[in-house]
Amino acid sequence: MRTITLEDLQIFQAVVREGGIHRAAEVLNRVPSNITTRIKRFEDRLGRALFRRQGRNLVLTEAGQRLLGHADKMLRLADEVVQEITGIGVAGALRLGSLESAAAVRLPAVLSRFHRHYPDVSVDLKTGSTGALLAMLRDHEIEAALVSEPFDAAQMNTLPLFQEELVLITALGHPPVSSPAELEIGAVAAFPHGCSYRRCLLEWLASGGVSPRRIMELGSYHAIVASVSAGAAVGIVPASVLSTAVQGTHVQQHRLPQGLTQNCTHLVWQGQPSLALQSLIDLLEEMRP
Repeated sequence: MRTITLEDLQIFQAVVREGGIHRAAEVLNRVPSNITTRIKRFEDRLGRALFRRQGRNLVLTEAGQRLLGHADKMLRLADEVVQEITGIGVAGALRLGSLESAAAVRLPAVLSRFHRHYPDVSVDLKTGSTGALLAMLRDHEIEAALVSEPFDAAQMNTLPLFQEELVLITALGHPPVSSPAELEIGAVAAFPHGCSYRRCLLEWLASGGVSPRRIMELGSYHAIVASVSAGAAVGIVPASVLSTAVQGTHVQQHRLPQGLTQNCTHLVWQGQPSLALQSLIDLLEEMRP
């Protein structure tokens, strides 16, 4: 008798992705006690604990971490076999992460075209900072992510996609800025820790011996622009966001140094991509300038 079945892997994967027994049960349309029993029997057959309690949460053991990568591959391969045998083409779900700026400006055209080519693929999009997206990717919560430089993508595949021009923004009427010392700065408006653009701005300020008194951590470019326009802070944003997705006429734009103004957005993923992700990769390569 086989120690592992695809159903075992599907249940195990759901508990990991959904963050617990109860949410996994809802997704799989089962009762929680059934999920608990199936996981316990699976662990007994393997002779290894896959989860351990940490407070109210379940976290993966070392054995569970190793199994998760194999589970993703095996379930993906099973889906691909079904699609090839039945001839239904690329189908299923694609869990994609993205920076808010890329989601607002770059992805609509890409995903619209992707949907026309692959209408049977459901795209589940999550947004976050580069750091948060890479963490989700390593935890297998998403399959791929659009992130910005600088980032650590050790043991990951990367595909450069879009060049973004970053600009410094201040309240209207602020004198021209060519160095950090010329900023009338009290605070920096930025996304929470893990944002690559925030890191770039703080490093540039530090290079000029400037340290903001506080950092206003905000959740959207609209909030960042609003805070800057009110004179409460300065910020750094992609120029494409100001020209398309956010009203940028209420802030003053300043050019940044050459080494800082150009920033590339990359698609990153781990291991062998699923059919849906490979189809997106192929499409993105076609659309690259």
